[in-house]
This record gives sequence, structure tokens and C-alpha cells, in this order.
Amino acid sequence: MKIVLFYHSLISDWNHGNAHFLRGIYASLLKMGHDVKVYEPRNGWSLNSLIKDYGTKAIEDFESFFPHLRSSFYDPKDHNLKEMLDGADIVIVHEWNEPALVKAIGDFKLIHDYVLLFHDTHHRAISAKEEMKRYDLSHYDGVLAFGNTLRKEYLHEGWHQNVWTWHEAADTDTYHPMVRDEILGDVVWIGNWGDNERTEELHEYIIEPVKALGLRAKFYGVRYPKHALRSLERAGIEYGGWLPTCKVAETFSKYKATIHVPRRFYREHLHGIPTIRPFEAMATKIPLLSAPWEDTEGLFTAGKDFLMAHSGEEMTQMLDKVVHNEAFARNMADHAYSTICSRHTCMHRATELLIIYKQIINYNQVRQEA
Repeated sequence: MKIVLFYHSLISDWNHGNAHFLRGIYASLLKMGHDVKVYEPRNGWSLNSLIKDYGTKAIEDFESFFPHLRSSFYDPKDHNLKEMLDGADIVIVHEWNEPALVKAIGDFKLIHDYVLLFHDTHHRAISAKEEMKRYDLSHYDGVLAFGNTLRKEYLHEGWHQNVWTWHEAADTDTYHPMVRDEILGDVVWIGNWGDNERTEELHEYIIEPVKALGLRAKFYGVRYPKHALRSLERAGIEYGGWLPTCKVAETFSKYKATIHVPRRFYREHLHGIPTIRPFEAMATKIPLLSAPWEDTEGLFTAGKDFLMAHSGEEMTQMLDKVVHNEAFARNMADHAYSTICSRHTCMHRATELLIIYKQIINYNQVRQEA
């Protein structure tokens, strides 16, 4: 089949963690033998920001590490959908696209029939409802939501009647165990500071425990304001800036533990959505601890796949145990890795996507015959 994917960016994951999963889906569909085409806007915000901070070398590194993944650029103000969608069987439009493009692709479906899905991997359905109402999904076959609570929100708001839960997962070709032959520190955290959506939590669940235990720690990510950098410095935590995807597995292998700190919207409103980081950490076999979130869909087993702390004090105790009890930490990491391999890889999600495609085709045939 020919599958066309519209992403904000395939090349850049600068403040665009969704790129990790989208790359994995692209690669998995290629392995299945499908013809996959990816489009991203020319001069997209994430890619421009990446080039501004790190130059074109970042693009060269992406192309070197992902030689099988290629993106085609289009002009958001002047694009040829007839050419872009020619022969498409499945079209997926990620939510980080302009509403005008989302509508245009939906309208074009009236001329050239294909299975059309909107893919939502964000909390705007809760945090920015008016913004989400700008998306015209009237000609879409359905929505792929990265958690059941998000799926229910779409149904409740009446944005679409066909919504499937399609969780993110680990791209195990990129995120995999590596030999742990050089330990550089105790704790590593990879994530963007962002818009104060978890500032208090980062202090409570990472910065203060690391400081209290006197651990060696390092943070990676972008959009760190000056006050955040000062906080890291006071706690003795090193800051490493943006970390290319191709170096994440290697980096994880050099530390004893990592910590997941969900953004507030997920913790308080979108239960059951851990976002991409826990999947990736478990896939590399680094022991994982987490600030609170409700695993309402049973994705993992707390206490076996990872440890969940419900306070900064509890995190300090758990972190001390993981860092200093290697056997315990290894057993937990091994269990988590088995969970990922059995249920949560991008190949699993690509298979789920094709099942959804067949359901839509069958439904459309029945409706036409009725």
C-alpha cells in the first residue's frame, strides 16, 4: 500500500518529541513492505530552531543515522495535493499541522478516495479546546488518539465519532540496550523544560532528591530559562543542551537511572498517557523511576517495570535504592524491557494501524451496500 504521512517535522525533534514515534512508525511500515511518503512544511518551526541552535550539522547527523528515512518539503502556501496524494491508500495527518492543511486534505478526499486519519499526540484537547475546534475533520475517517482519555474527549466534544486509541511506543531500532561499560553518573534526565507545565515537579522529583543524595546528574533538553539553569547549577547538576536522538541509547547506558516527570495536563486530566519517554527508557534497559501518573490502561506494572514515587521524599528513598542496589535495578530494567518487546514497539503500533485500516474499509463497504 501507499501510505502518506504529514508531519510537522521528520528531521527535527527540537522541542518535538513526537518525531521519535513518527520516525519509528515510518520505519516499521517500510519494513512491512509499504510505500511510505512523508511531507513536512518548508521552514517549519522545529527544524528552523534546530538549525539556528546547532547548524546544518544536525541535519547531516540525522541523514547519517536514518538513511532510510526521507522527508519531502512542501510550501504551506502553495502545495499540489493532487501530486502529493496520488495513489495514496492511507493518509495520516499529525495534529501539529496547520488547520488550513488539515481541512484541504479532508476536502481533497471527496475527489480522490483514501482512508484519512487525524493523529493527536498532545494535550490541547484539554488545554486549548478553542484551538482544537479550528480543525475541520468532517471528511476524515477517524482519529488516532494516543490514549483512551483523549479518545473519550474527542467523543465527548463531538469532534469525531470514530476514534481509536493508538498509544505511542518505542522505536527499538533506535532505542535499544547498549553495553554499560562506562558509567558517567547516577541520574540522567532527557526532556524540555518548556512552559512551566512541570517546573514544581522537576524540583520535587529530580532536582531536590539528586541534591539531597549528592548524586551525579545531567539534564538534556531545550527551552531551559535562566532560572532553570540556575536551579541545576545550585544542585550540582550538569546541563548538556539538546541531545540528538541517535545518542540517547548510548547516553542512557552511561547512567544508573532516569526519571519520568509527566506534564501537569497528563497527570491531572489525561490519565493513562505516559508520553514517549518511559517507552524509550525501558527499551534501553535503564532503570526508570517516575513522578505520579495514573496508568489507567495497564500499559506497565508499577514496582516491576518501574518505580512510582508519590512525593519527593519517596522519590529520594527509591532513587537511593536504585542507584546503590545494582541487582534490584537490573531486574527491574530487564522486566521493563520484556514488557516493551512484547507489547510496546513501533512495529506493534504499525500492525494496529493496519487493523484499523481494514476496519474502516470494511465499514465503508457495508455502508455503501446498505
